[in-house]
Amino acid sequence: MQLAFLWHMHQPDYRDTSGIMQMPWVFLHAIKDYYDMPWMLARHSGLKATFNITPPLIEQIQLYSEDIVSNDRFFTLWMKHPSELNETDRQWMIKMCKSSPYDTMVEPIKPYRKLYHSEHLDDDALCDMEVWFLLSWCGAYLQTHNNTVKVLLASQGKFTYEQKYALLETLGDFVKTIFPYYAKLQSEGVISLSTTPLNHPILPLLIDMNNAVLAHPGTNIPEHPLSLADDAKLQILQAQALYRKTFGHDAVGFWPAEGAVDERSIALYRDAGLKWVATDEAILFKSLGSEDYDALYHAYKHNGMTIGFRDHKLSDLIGFTYRFWSAEHAADHFISALSPIAEKGDDRTVFIILDGENAWEFYHNNAFDFFDALYAKLAKTEWCSMVGMDTIAKQESRELPHLAAGSWIHGEFNTWVGQPEKTRAWELVYMTRRDYERHKEGINEDIQKKIMQHFLAAECSDWFWWYGDDHTTEFSAEFDELFRSHLINIYLLMQIAPPYDLYVPIISDRSGEDFLLQPKFTIQPLINGKYNSFFEWVGSGVVDETKLFSTMDRERGPVERIRFGQNENIFYCAFEGDIEALKHCDMLKIMIEPFDVHFEVPLISLCSTKSSTMESKKIKLLIACDTWLEFSLDFNGIEVESVQFRFEIERDGIIIQTLPGFGELKIAMNTTYAENWFV
Repeated sequence: MQLAFLWHMHQPDYRDTSGIMQMPWVFLHAIKDYYDMPWMLARHSGLKATFNITPPLIEQIQLYSEDIVSNDRFFTLWMKHPSELNETDRQWMIKMCKSSPYDTMVEPIKPYRKLYHSEHLDDDALCDMEVWFLLSWCGAYLQTHNNTVKVLLASQGKFTYEQKYALLETLGDFVKTIFPYYAKLQSEGVISLSTTPLNHPILPLLIDMNNAVLAHPGTNIPEHPLSLADDAKLQILQAQALYRKTFGHDAVGFWPAEGAVDERSIALYRDAGLKWVATDEAILFKSLGSEDYDALYHAYKHNGMTIGFRDHKLSDLIGFTYRFWSAEHAADHFISALSPIAEKGDDRTVFIILDGENAWEFYHNNAFDFFDALYAKLAKTEWCSMVGMDTIAKQESRELPHLAAGSWIHGEFNTWVGQPEKTRAWELVYMTRRDYERHKEGINEDIQKKIMQHFLAAECSDWFWWYGDDHTTEFSAEFDELFRSHLINIYLLMQIAPPYDLYVPIISDRSGEDFLLQPKFTIQPLINGKYNSFFEWVGSGVVDETKLFSTMDRERGPVERIRFGQNENIFYCAFEGDIEALKHCDMLKIMIEPFDVHFEVPLISLCSTKSSTMESKKIKLLIACDTWLEFSLDFNGIEVESVQFRFEIERDGIIIQTLPGFGELKIAMNTTYAENWFV
């Protein structure tokens, strides 16, 4: 059996119209992920994987290689003493320095943890926090190989300006080695490389916005959309040119942004000389008209282009589930999930494709332990060989006469068009394009080229990702402003006053906390699997899983909302969503820390008996499922200040949903909610 990993390395273009990066995520992932990911692979002989490096990532890493401070707003402020910052910049720096995932990046560093919880930071404390923030983003390679990083991590803080400068200098030198390292590993046959159209656009939507309706009938698309097919060609050709300039040769394959494909975009890739692309299993199933999983484990050829289709569930195990497991257990589980596929025949190829950067900050030790265990085991697995996508493109593959339009998220485009904010963004693109077409005759060629680059940048999928209510980030306002700035600058280049519409924020006022409502009162619902009355759950907390997805997305699973609360020593919880789908799942696992208790509830038998009781370490579970699933956990007077819950839903041996999606549900068992009472 062949195993093809494709790690997608991408960040949006954070440069404003002056060319200054407004957020530092490219640099932070550069010191944590972009070198570490191929390095962790290269430590084990006989393995190979594909790394997809997007053009915005290439260009921004190159800018950091030239000058970190001058090219980035964050580092311009970082290099100043906090006493020099105005209040707006100071609060923004504090917001940035508290953006690291707490459990895995803040909590392990004691001085950072203390500062994180401080209500007031004086200038020296903020200076220390800025350094700890940057150190927390240093990956396993830097923490074990870089003397400056090791010395600073071992200290207790009170950093001097000289130490601060030395840290940034050594990290800047490190960033310069990333692309030469990729080129070296490629020449040694350890990795394959690929890229993506220039600004990570949804190519099928540029070619024809009606693709969104074909993929999901009823999708609300903008009225009178424009075909931007010529832009789609430019996105491919300019990406290829940048890749050639960076690595010295043409790319032979692309990961289309968001796995978005249709038959016309495949033709554009073929005409550009590419040999392979990859997308999601949902596209294959829609193309074949059936969900035949055995059909998934083969490469296909459509219109002369080799296509690999990702196994969504296996990819999501790495992206979302294994971060909660021990490294050895996760690695063993992954290989055991591959084994039944291999047993069906020697000609199977499994495509594991996912984000190569955003998941690892939620793993302990930046996922080094997991990958070290996984790669070590795969190197010894005789029935499985890891191969690059370039190898697969040279092999025989099955013919695929029809290719459905869609993306890696549900085989649709609704993540990027359909909701009012997303549609509004497209309308502004079309408005600006129509104005440009009316005036371009009088604009010289150099200005036209600059304008076109702004159009290509505004077509990036990331802007539309953050519009609407399906993804959340604390930096949504910054993304909104960057998107509109490209369109504003087009008018300025045309020497036309930008329309007022472009100065009005598209995004509504919201934050990443919208998905979580904390409990207000104690509750005591009847556990019978039914929604008995509104008043049973009044005051409960709510986790809205539909609003929880941020830089990464996944198969969302049957549970859409979690209600939770407590009364004395009893914790109550209810799952809402597609309960019929939940009833056809095999197992619900309820994990409780710090007790190390795991309840395993067979869902099919539960739904036939309607209710069940279990007990472990004096914790009693009462669970019922009818019109929804609800349960209680009686801690029977056990004294504990806080409890953490995790839930896993399993079907056919695969974990299809982990809950809550943000990590662990933490409950303070001694709270009275007295502050919420009123008369």
